[in-house]
Amino acid sequence: MMTGPMIGPMIGPMIGVIGGDPALEPALRLAEEVGREVALRGGTVVCGGRGGVMEAACRGARAAGGHTIGILPGPSRAEANPHVEFPIVTNMGLARNAIVVLSSEALIAVDGGYGTLSEIAIALQFAVPVVALQSWLFTLDGREEPPVVRVDTAAEAVDCAVRLAGERARG
Repeated sequence: MMTGPMIGPMIGPMIGVIGGDPALEPALRLAEEVGREVALRGGTVVCGGRGGVMEAACRGARAAGGHTIGILPGPSRAEANPHVEFPIVTNMGLARNAIVVLSSEALIAVDGGYGTLSEIAIALQFAVPVVALQSWLFTLDGREEPPVVRVDTAAEAVDCAVRLAGERARG
């Protein structure tokens, strides 16, 4: 007899990939690699569903046979990038950032602007682990605050995010 929800085991870890739109080519390459690595580990990419880092991560995930969810800010599925498999229409503007974060078991921030910064802040408020790949730095009195894990490669980012998501799930 099964107990509990079936979603988690069926789709693997839901890893949020956040970052700039637009973004420069180096960030886009990293994001595409992150998406591919998430898919290769059986995870699902959750993102804001539009361009830049979000589109690159979705492209990488889909190319590797993975799944993608785009939490869209506007009133139409048409605003989703072509690699979003499951578009979620919110018509909430930037408030949809909270949905991206809370739908993710861990976040990977690649590059990013103020929208990315807001997602990191929401994640930290709700104890969603954040892994930074060439993204925002936070310091207070010379030490990094808050606890954002910094990595150098896409593979490290995904390994870390999957591990942290698992630790969070186990409580």
